[in-house]
Amino acid sequence: MRAPIRNRPYRWLASYYDDLFTFHLGYFEHARRTVLGKILPDVESACDLACGTGTTALRLARDGVRMCGVDLSPVMCRLAREKARRAQLPLRVIRADMRDFRLPEPVDLILCEFDALNHVPRKEDLPRVARCVARALRPGGHFYFDVNNRLAFKVVWPGAWFTEKPGVALIMHGDYDRARDRGVTDCEWFLREGRLWRRHREHIEQVAWSGAEMHRTLRAAGFDRIRAYDAVPFFPRDPKIRPGCRTFYLARKSAP
Repeated sequence: MRAPIRNRPYRWLASYYDDLFTFHLGYFEHARRTVLGKILPDVESACDLACGTGTTALRLARDGVRMCGVDLSPVMCRLAREKARRAQLPLRVIRADMRDFRLPEPVDLILCEFDALNHVPRKEDLPRVARCVARALRPGGHFYFDVNNRLAFKVVWPGAWFTEKPGVALIMHGDYDRARDRGVTDCEWFLREGRLWRRHREHIEQVAWSGAEMHRTLRAAGFDRIRAYDAVPFFPRDPKIRPGCRTFYLARKSAP
């Protein structure tokens, strides 16, 4: 059997993300309002890191926040720009890797939602991301993000999941690679082309960190007041999310 193709940046997931993966947006909106509730009124500028199709960035732009988005996928960047034009909202989209991105000027808040931080290729990439985020924040600015934990890879990932929309069907086979300590997903895409269907494959991996590793990395990059929130209260109707599967973090860049 031919090995799945490992796509970085993602192609088919990017193209069909808004069609197939919107069911979880309400949960993340709830988490954002809860964790950032006291901070957002004072945020004038922000960056959505791994912004995808721009959903979060445009949500904040509607509230008057000066937004930019960063993503590695050229498809995601194109879709985010198109959505911003349709919504007539200002959004600067920068194609860059979260491990070495730079912003034109420091911002008050950087967000990295939907477990995007788990998608860096190697475990040792986390300090690079943390240093880039710290550099892009003004003193006293905040870094807000969520990650899947090892428990999610062990108890949620294994198994198959199927979804379809007109002209597209997706089967996702997930598993936990114990030897490499990674969550892995093989995606089988079936896309309608006229009267025929074409099959495409993608292979996706996620890296996990312990809470101790996360706190140590953030402090080394210059963050303080690091707070962790278990995801269970934000996902009340998702039976798969049990305590310890996903964590939301809020860290403040140290002020002089």
